[in-house]
Amino acid sequence: MKVAEIVKLLEGECPKALAEDWDNSGLLVGDSSAEVKKVYIALDATSEVIRDAIDNEADMLITHHPLIFKGVKEVTDNSFVGRRVMALIQNNVAFFCMHTNFDAAKMSEIVRKKLSLPEGIILLPSKEDPDKGIGMTCHIPDVMTLEGFSMKVKDALSLSNIRVFGDLSMKVSIVSFLPGSGKSDIDTAIAQGADCYITGDVDHHSGLDAVEKGIGVIDAGHYGMERFFIEYVSLFLKGNTGSLEIVTAPVKQPYHEL
Repeated sequence: MKVAEIVKLLEGECPKALAEDWDNSGLLVGDSSAEVKKVYIALDATSEVIRDAIDNEADMLITHHPLIFKGVKEVTDNSFVGRRVMALIQNNVAFFCMHTNFDAAKMSEIVRKKLSLPEGIILLPSKEDPDKGIGMTCHIPDVMTLEGFSMKVKDALSLSNIRVFGDLSMKVSIVSFLPGSGKSDIDTAIAQGADCYITGDVDHHSGLDAVEKGIGVIDAGHYGMERFFIEYVSLFLKGNTGSLEIVTAPVKQPYHEL
């Protein structure tokens, strides 16, 4: 298959128009007419991932997070981004990412099902398609304590640890979740009636402020809530292409627990 054919297939599933204005999803490096026999899928285009993709002789690297996010004024060995882009080009590896368009089209539904939550309302509706969006607010079938619901989240997402802000004995009946980094949308969850919010990258002050506002917060980790991208894209490509060889990055937290 050609790079352009794979891009068309994936963006048919997760339209680029669903991406947020500040995002940088799409084909960021490579020749769209190049032939692809092997694809490497990961969450982030780290130097380690790029080296592994090259060692595996992949022709295309697909990740959730963009490698190039803000404006790049030079591609040289003076920055880690430049070195990564150079490595991809020098080894003829095309690079494609689906970020907030994947979040809006697929990620929220994936996480909802993982958490066994009933369908709810979109937390951050897409401007392009209000029926899709990032995050969700749901009524849980049975009222639980924050502690009990937190353990359910930990088990459902197969996490080794989580961080919880709030009184563990408080009752939880409406939950909002936003895969990735969602501390800036705590007030949106509150406005939708949530008494518990699940996301990643919650800092000390955001957590304390949320509790003061009356909502419990479960920090399940950025990686912990988004790593399902790898499995989804892998299965999608296997089911919709007949010849591509798929290699996936090993699932592991990007930090050590000591």
